[in-house]
Amino acid sequence: MLLQNRVNKKELKKRIQEESLKRITVSFYRYVIIENPNELRDYLFEKWQSQNILGRIYVAHEGINAQMCVPPENWNTFVEELHTDIRFKDAPLKIAVEDNGKSFYKLTIKVRPKIVADGLDDNAYDVTNVGTHLTAKEFNKAMESPETIIVDMRNHYESEVGKFVGAITPDADTFREELPIVLNELKDKKDKKIVMYCTGGVRCEKASAYLKHHGFKDVNQLHGGIIDYVRQIKAEGLPTKFIGKNFVFDERVGERITDDIIAECHQCGAKCDNHVNCANDDCHLLFIQCDNCAEKMAGCCTPECMHIASLPVEEQRALRKGRKKEDSLSVYKSRLRPNLKEVLAKRSSIN
Repeated sequence: MLLQNRVNKKELKKRIQEESLKRITVSFYRYVIIENPNELRDYLFEKWQSQNILGRIYVAHEGINAQMCVPPENWNTFVEELHTDIRFKDAPLKIAVEDNGKSFYKLTIKVRPKIVADGLDDNAYDVTNVGTHLTAKEFNKAMESPETIIVDMRNHYESEVGKFVGAITPDADTFREELPIVLNELKDKKDKKIVMYCTGGVRCEKASAYLKHHGFKDVNQLHGGIIDYVRQIKAEGLPTKFIGKNFVFDERVGERITDDIIAECHQCGAKCDNHVNCANDDCHLLFIQCDNCAEKMAGCCTPECMHIASLPVEEQRALRKGRKKEDSLSVYKSRLRPNLKEVLAKRSSIN
């Protein structure tokens, strides 16, 4: 069996949009020693491909981090086989809040040095000495105290569209960049109650151990992250302390949690929280764009990108040929964060 996908992205997306099957979008992670990540990678690819499962999975010596779409008819088999493996026994499965069953268009399983890139030397501290896991009810109660410090362990573009009220939201592009920022911001609060959260909980596992290593006394984390928090509050009839959208790393981009729109269009300033990637394949800048600007700018971030995106595909490819990766913008990791309103205003004044 071929252990990788060979069909082009455009065709795969077309197939997913046209199929009537509605898969279950689920995520899970587990920090556990995996002796041979490459062997596990191939084993899982063969098994999950045969079950028509799609998704993005990272495997490393330290564990597994997975986001997947599972056909309903294969769900029970998937769960049973996963939990039969002693390494993943009882790993919490977090099912998506908003789900059209088309979150992924192919199965990708990659072997990585770590399941979350953090830039840390795991041998320098006890990565298993994590914070106290809080249920949604416990998390809500902790937030009621003015002494509690709530920290968002996600990136700036995630907290921009949704967050817990009153949380510290570091201005960071990556988790690796965020850890020292958080440590510095909280350096005088080591005796305070620290409560952290992220999308599914995996980043908080590392972050809580990191803070405890640096002397923080009362470190806590939202068990299962925002995804499971929403499930719990719905199941138990609890009030939600989270407002806006939960950013997710798949084709959906975001899950609507409340009707609050806390962000604005990066091009005109209108209330909006729809993330898009620039339609210019040589850019793909992640930014927020309202429907009016999407129509006006043809899904692009700047007039320059509009021009390039309007060229024949062959000409676009010719422009990209030989260009270094660092010379073009990269999805999710742009350090530039251009002020698009300012860029467009200057263009308008020139023209």
